[in-house]
Amino acid sequence: MIDWHSHILPGIDDGSGSIEESLALLKMQREQGADTVIATPHFFADDETVDEFLARRQESLDSLLSAARDEIPRIIFGAEVKYYPGIGKLESLSKLCIGESNLILLEMPMGKWTEYTVRELTEIAVTHRVRVILAHIDRYLKLESDSVWERLYESGILMQVNASFFNELFTKKKATDMLARGGIHAIGSDCHNLRNRPPRLGKAYEFIRKKLGDEFVTQFNEYGYSLLFE
Repeated sequence: MIDWHSHILPGIDDGSGSIEESLALLKMQREQGADTVIATPHFFADDETVDEFLARRQESLDSLLSAARDEIPRIIFGAEVKYYPGIGKLESLSKLCIGESNLILLEMPMGKWTEYTVRELTEIAVTHRVRVILAHIDRYLKLESDSVWERLYESGILMQVNASFFNELFTKKKATDMLARGGIHAIGSDCHNLRNRPPRLGKAYEFIRKKLGDEFVTQFNEYGYSLLFE
């Protein structure tokens, strides 16, 4: 099982505040069934360069791995890249892809997206030879029209949702319906800390398994690995 969205690297963003907290989060993820965790710290282009971010990310992971004594899930580098108008002009954008893949996780702004924004999302793939994954789209579903979502799906953009989409009473049915018809490509815990944003990916998969069955979950996980390692 892959956790596609997490903030488990210590001291790099608003996620884990210490190595000890990171190790505790990773232990929880492993106990819930995640064998692969994609570390997606926030990247803001107006705060630092891509190379500066990559150096900080590596340093954070090195400190974490040097302290790990127990078995932890495989950690793969990624980033939650904050979208801004003109992001397609960032020459080093592809350096922020997940692992060795061509997948890049973009965090979109809240509020209605402009025509320019939608068009730029569809053009990034061609310009940078990447596949865009939109982070936690469950936050934006009611903000954008059906026609916008149709354009994004048709252009090959992938959709990630948070585990909470399946865990909350008033959204779990919609989440299941979207997953069953292929509208969700990746699920992440978006865990940040032990206090109020721990990983709850296991609970989400228990619900999915109950509603859609073991075979569906197996095929969905295999699809995830194929995206990541193709």
